[in-house]
Amino acid sequence: MEPIKPVTPPDSMVWRIVHFPLVLLAIGIAFMMGAGFTATMVSRAIPRAGNDWLAVLVAILVAAVFIAYYCAFVRLVERRPTVAEFALSGWPKELGAGILGGLILFSVVVAVIAALGGYRVIGQNPIAVVLPALAISITSGVTEEIMLRGIFFRLVESWLGSWIALILSAALFGALHLGNPNASLLAGSAIALEAGVMLGALYMLTRRLWAAIGLHAAWNFAQGGIYGIAVSGFRQDGLLVPRMTGSDLLTGGSFGAEASLPAIIVCTAFGIVVIVLAHRRGRFVQPFWMRKPQPVLRQE
Repeated sequence: MEPIKPVTPPDSMVWRIVHFPLVLLAIGIAFMMGAGFTATMVSRAIPRAGNDWLAVLVAILVAAVFIAYYCAFVRLVERRPTVAEFALSGWPKELGAGILGGLILFSVVVAVIAALGGYRVIGQNPIAVVLPALAISITSGVTEEIMLRGIFFRLVESWLGSWIALILSAALFGALHLGNPNASLLAGSAIALEAGVMLGALYMLTRRLWAAIGLHAAWNFAQGGIYGIAVSGFRQDGLLVPRMTGSDLLTGGSFGAEASLPAIIVCTAFGIVVIVLAHRRGRFVQPFWMRKPQPVLRQE
């Protein structure tokens, strides 16, 4: 398939430069930095004072800020008339499928760890404990998918093709987690393999961000908010109080079950299935040197 391309005036050298993928990537990063600054101001303007419902509200507002900046980037810089990545047609179905998929995938991972003796429930927290986890999951799911799949993957793909974009975006996603508490090379590699591949493939299959956002957010929420396992090195209180025993390879250790062998196997397998589906449906983009040149239409 053809990549999503900016609308470039045929006789404008300035816009041709602006719309070169590396230049667009730099501008997109600048927009995301602006979104981060604005989101920080919004967060600081709402004193939460331990109110977990307000924390969820702030998370929703932060997500809205990042979506607004992304749409502004698409409309003002790429000059595309519509933001296909956030198309409203069918979005509840795609978002809901992503959420359900994230909950099921991580539940399967925990079930495998439990079956091998690495996870056991020893208590339960009040249901209100899920609110902070929900807030964090909304924020990470939306912001990281916009930056990693909406900006980085999509723009690299438009230039170097789907395979290279998938490899680079997955590697970047894993590398960005190396600075988290209790991170290791194994943890970063696990994130790249299971989440980076899976989420990039999901974007390729749907060509929208809804399903990837839903899966990302639900994965984090299930891990921390339901099963009480650390999320990418950050400890969270969940609805269930677990006792995890066994090797780090089984449980993921202090980084969380994302770094476990069961997570790597289950989620990488799922990602490969999604890649195969995307390929069969013709959703792969060839690198620029393998594409047929498109005729330039000029207005008389």
